Amino acid sequence: MTFANPEYLILLVLLVPAIFFYVWRQKKANATLQVPSTRPFCQLPRSWKEYLRHVNFGLLLAAFASCIVVMARPQSSDSWSQSSTEGIDIVLTLDVSYSMQVQDFKPNRLEAAKDVAANFISGRPNDNIGMVVFGKESYTLCPMTSDHTVLANMEQGIDFNLIDGSLTAIGNGLVTALNRIRHGEAKSKVVILLTDGSNNAGDVSPNDAASVAQSLGIRVYTIGIGSDKEFEMTTGYDIFGRPVKQTVKPDLDEDLLKSMAKTTGGRYFRATSKTKLTEIFEEIDRMEKTKLSVREFSRKDEEFLPFALFAILSLLLHVLLRQTVLKNLPC
Repeated sequence: MTFANPEYLILLVLLVPAIFFYVWRQKKANATLQVPSTRPFCQLPRSWKEYLRHVNFGLLLAAFASCIVVMARPQSSDSWSQSSTEGIDIVLTLDVSYSMQVQDFKPNRLEAAKDVAANFISGRPNDNIGMVVFGKESYTLCPMTSDHTVLANMEQGIDFNLIDGSLTAIGNGLVTALNRIRHGEAKSKVVILLTDGSNNAGDVSPNDAASVAQSLGIRVYTIGIGSDKEFEMTTGYDIFGRPVKQTVKPDLDEDLLKSMAKTTGGRYFRATSKTKLTEIFEEIDRMEKTKLSVREFSRKDEEFLPFALFAILSLLLHVLLRQTVLKNLPC
């Protein structure tokens, strides 16, 4: 048991002078019946009231002491070890170039990536997560935040009209992500970059961007998305509004993505289906588990009620005895 206000317990020393005063008063008290000698009464049997004549004073002392204990606020502690998590900083960097419209993933590559990323985000409640999108250019869709509801809403709004998706600037996308994550407070920082193409735009080399990530201690996980087969995609519309289709060969630069991941201490993954993409994010989730720090947590409960009840009962019993069986007759 502990006390929230232990300084009040010093008042208990007042009981000592109170006891001395009571003893002194008893010695100085006058007899209620004056007689020449008390010798004839020595042989009389003692009444039980004589043995209880100090009970009233004891009840007052007990009530006073209990009130002091109540003021000191006794508390019981229920202690246990509680694990608190230290989150990491993550920036998801997503390719939104036009080739992400290909339907080898259902309904298409971009929508499949959005669904899998949303599940990944919901499973990391302790992390600060941001999102960057890139095509011919790159920009921050959402700064790093712990409000994953806002992030999820913004992520679901991604489409091919956000930026020019005619080309793919992988280096620019990574640099934008690094600018967002480099000032994060977490010790562990990770960029997850997903693309289905090769770097053919931008003013920053992907390998140079990876070197910067390495110098900042930021790991980059690269994911190449798409099947190895040729695919057909819409490249425009004719004068009648009908879509113009074109067969396009896969343009994924796996060597580049592997090099970027290796430089930063990350890993490269290849997703040829939505199921495989889900497995990749699950593997990254396992590798980047948040660190646990254990601290002692204590919940305190107030325990003054028994002492308060004891004080009240003592006072009530004191009044009752004083007015009945232990009542003093006037001198």
